[in-house]
Amino acid sequence: MNIKNRLKQYETIYLVYDSIKQFYYKWLVSDEQVIKRSFKKNLGRNVDLENPIKYNDKLQWLKLNWYDPIATKCADKYEVREIVKERIGEDYLNELIAVYESVDEIDIDKLPDKFVLKGTHGSGYNIICKDKSKMNWKKEFKKMKRWLRTNYYLQNREWIYKDIKPRIICEKFLSDDCGNTLKDYKFFCFDGEPEFMFVASDRGNDTKFDFYDLDWNNIPVSQFYLNSKHDITKPENFDQMIELSRKLSRGFPHVRVDFYVNKGKVIFGEFTFFHFSGTKKFEPEEYDEIFGRYLDLSKIVNDGYRG
Repeated sequence: MNIKNRLKQYETIYLVYDSIKQFYYKWLVSDEQVIKRSFKKNLGRNVDLENPIKYNDKLQWLKLNWYDPIATKCADKYEVREIVKERIGEDYLNELIAVYESVDEIDIDKLPDKFVLKGTHGSGYNIICKDKSKMNWKKEFKKMKRWLRTNYYLQNREWIYKDIKPRIICEKFLSDDCGNTLKDYKFFCFDGEPEFMFVASDRGNDTKFDFYDLDWNNIPVSQFYLNSKHDITKPENFDQMIELSRKLSRGFPHVRVDFYVNKGKVIFGEFTFFHFSGTKKFEPEEYDEIFGRYLDLSKIVNDGYRG
């Protein structure tokens, strides 16, 4: 058991550890230092911030040079609902059960047997509950309290999260006819135009990523997760999702737009402005440059820098 997991057993000690870590990232290292260190650690090479060509390098450049307050609202798991409502309509939103500003407000007894809890101010802050009677809620409440005292921006410099108000939302649990977690359909959009996507399947078990172009031709690349060993059927709503991603990504140099399909209905998932924070390898590596060609940074230069 590593030191981090040991500390989690002692809430007071972990609180001190967490506070020191947050202090370090906030006051003792710069945005560029954090980006360079993380990139080198994860990709095994130095990031090119002067003349980036590859997709992952360009995402780091965006962290330092692009700013749009609307993107922060889109990254907020609660506030984004207004953006979706304005751009494509509230029919595409998952059911919102509750919003909490404190973990102490959460009353599990008043929630349905199945639901999802999400932190609004970061990535990966998710608790998928398929049967609330089988959950260790003492452990999960501790986890959510750590979420709420963490500024997700500090460790990866994704500025979109910096000023989001920490909250917890509860949404309806979506599943297929067998009760399994739904596939995610994730569209990479550039200047408001979707160019390619991937399907995330087998979530919570043995996650798989499979990339496709917009004609549903498989792209022979993997990233972090393995590809599936079976063919994935093109969803009937595929063209609809392409059009919705086009509307939702309007005005952004680059964003990934995610959807689910639940009982034949398209449901919005989330916006992701820095896919994997730009720190995961593509296999083969040539796709880092191939995907990078879609992202035109010169337009952002013309629009000005983040102040």
